[in-house]
Amino acid sequence: MNSHCNKKVRIQDLGLLDYQAGWDYQERLLAEIVAAKIANRSQPADHQRLTSNYLLFCQHPHVYTLGKSGKEDHLLANAAFLESIGATYHKINRGGDITYHGPGQLVGYPILDLDNFFTDIHRYMRLLEEAIIRTLADYGLNAGRIDGLTGVWLGYESEENRRNGTVRKICAMGVKASRWVTMHGFALNVNTDLGYFNHIVPCGIADKAVTSMQAELGREVPVSDVMEHVSQHLADLFEMELIR
Repeated sequence: MNSHCNKKVRIQDLGLLDYQAGWDYQERLLAEIVAAKIANRSQPADHQRLTSNYLLFCQHPHVYTLGKSGKEDHLLANAAFLESIGATYHKINRGGDITYHGPGQLVGYPILDLDNFFTDIHRYMRLLEEAIIRTLADYGLNAGRIDGLTGVWLGYESEENRRNGTVRKICAMGVKASRWVTMHGFALNVNTDLGYFNHIVPCGIADKAVTSMQAELGREVPVSDVMEHVSQHLADLFEMELIR
């Protein structure tokens, strides 16, 4: 890490946002940061500009997204059915398989220049997971990881749970990085309508259920409150200075 590291991260709550508009916005921010990094290469160290970081939060209208490594047959519905339930479908450039986004789900898109923090995608993913695990602990939910599977899970603690099918996923993750600048991110089910997951093989995993904070706690949880918890845990873990 050099002396030209910017730990300031601008938070933006984009509200209910069309998926394509959100994707285009991420791409624009990433391109601006990458262009700044390339321009810095031709400058002496004392003339290099600090690169920006963003933490975008939003909710999306009903949409299914398929990552680069995903299988199209994990979408179990045709175009006419998707239209009937008010959902759209996008093939996108993140890692991972198919997932669902919709109202009541907190979606986070960190657009970070990892040169400002650390250049390790594995560590980056684990810290995203850790921020969600700590957030869920704030609400009394014991969440964790499962070896070999990205994301955050409940019922992960025992082999018996894995055998009897009570493991359930509460947060999906998929990212892309270009020149150590990240995009895409995580989707935490807060008050999500879980019925929409019935039309896909979530993340390509057929033998594990999906859940939400509302389903686990038996009450609605304000998404804005969850966003504040996630933001603070990300700030602590990445040693960020949050800018609003």
